Amino acid sequence: MALSAATATATIAMSRPRFNPSTLSRPYNQTLTLRRAARRFSVSTKITAIISVGDKLPDATLSYFDESDELQTVTISDLTKNKKAILFAVPGAFTPTCSQKHVPGFIEKAGELKEKGVDSIACISVNDAFVMKAWKKDLGVDDESGVLLLSDGNGDLTKAIGVELDLSDKPVGLGVRSRRYSMLVEDGVVKVLNLEEGGAFTSSGADDILKVL
Repeated sequence: MALSAATATATIAMSRPRFNPSTLSRPYNQTLTLRRAARRFSVSTKITAIISVGDKLPDATLSYFDESDELQTVTISDLTKNKKAILFAVPGAFTPTCSQKHVPGFIEKAGELKEKGVDSIACISVNDAFVMKAWKKDLGVDDESGVLLLSDGNGDLTKAIGVELDLSDKPVGLGVRSRRYSMLVEDGVVKVLNLEEGGAFTSSGADDILKVL
């Protein structure tokens, strides 16, 4: 009895043997396995973070030494509630780009930023408060500068918003720090987020924030 075209096609398809990698030569199997592993463990180059524009910042406590050399604490809520605030982070105190460009840029533009309605400006780093105190002195920053240098010593805020930067493989011994970023926050909500790749400095400066105010 003659088969219909559809039946014949289905019969042929069913009769075809399924592909079985185990029947292939060993070198081919190894290549196939490596390719699958490479796809599985490939690393994306996209810059990501837990926090994003429109999110409310989690609260965290940061520390600093005031002009009287007294240790003080301040929360993210203190800095941002019912305020327009700029928070920017650096990978490390005393590191070249942070000391020569990032922080000085915000100090220089602090007046202009305040004229645009910014209430507070804070630099955050995963360094202890003593290091931040010494860095503040080295930079010549005082309370009149309009920029706070705050310690996220245990990285609590950095981890909470997902911007850790693992520099453990670097010979200078930086360990896990923060990616470089700047953000504009209004009443605790992120309005602008400029997140850099690693410690790069291309889009998180004071001028980049001024452009959006």
